[in-house]
Amino acid sequence: MNGIIPLWKEKGMTSHDCVFKMRKILKTKKIGHAGTLDPNVEGVLPICIGRGTKLVDLLHEQDKTYFGEITLGQSTTTEDSDGEIVEQKAVVPFTEQEIDETMKTMIGDIIQIPPMYSAVKVNGKKLYEYAREGLEVERPARQVNIKNFERVSPLKYDDEKKTQSFKFVVTCTKGTYVRTLAVDLGKKLNYPSYMSSLTRLSSGGYGVKDAFKLDDIQKKVDAGQLSDILLPLETVTNHLPQYRMNEEIYHKVKNGVRLKKTQVDHFNGPYLAMYYQNRLIAIYEPYGIQLKLWKMIEVN
Repeated sequence: MNGIIPLWKEKGMTSHDCVFKMRKILKTKKIGHAGTLDPNVEGVLPICIGRGTKLVDLLHEQDKTYFGEITLGQSTTTEDSDGEIVEQKAVVPFTEQEIDETMKTMIGDIIQIPPMYSAVKVNGKKLYEYAREGLEVERPARQVNIKNFERVSPLKYDDEKKTQSFKFVVTCTKGTYVRTLAVDLGKKLNYPSYMSSLTRLSSGGYGVKDAFKLDDIQKKVDAGQLSDILLPLETVTNHLPQYRMNEEIYHKVKNGVRLKKTQVDHFNGPYLAMYYQNRLIAIYEPYGIQLKLWKMIEVN
């Protein structure tokens, strides 16, 4: 069994929980996921099965799109609604233009500091482990790219809490902490803030319309209709340049031989999907004036 099933991860489950349940449903061990989602976040989680696990890294590298809510006027220990409120400041209501213009300044390459409640490792220990011990350590900064960040709802003011909130959509590169994006927006507006809800709308090229809940997948398996939702490996590389190999090139590729760029139409990268008889065989990447094997997917 080889392929991809875009799962709709429901709230309350870890990504590891999803993999565990999928192994039981499909009765196979070789299963992985592409792109961890926090337990309180729902949304698209690509599940890779069989040889599909070789494509986890490629799926993870693709942009992701989220829909969520930011609340200004309060901050929490976890930067989302799971944490305890640690700071409050009554918000003098902003106009939509003020919010929109500030959000635009965060589009492009930005530097983020991962939140303490995250799985990033420092000295071999996950940050959330330090956080649970009441410790705070220096965290490595990372550069991410925000492709789009916009408000998609009217501003809502809470007269009792003196907070202001709004819905947003963001498209970003891998490694982006949307929680931190919400907090950093608040800093630009001189208010504490946190991410009050989040849903992943797309990941790895798969969207909401492609995704199935665990119960739906179980029903398909019970009905002997798994093929209806098990997507071929080739759907992972739809966004990549593709090269259709002849038999001569195929025999070289299946042995992991480096190729001259001139052999594959002067391809320059970052990846080239190598096909033979309409099957994804391998993925190559540039290496000087050559191409070298990045990942072998299938060889008969």
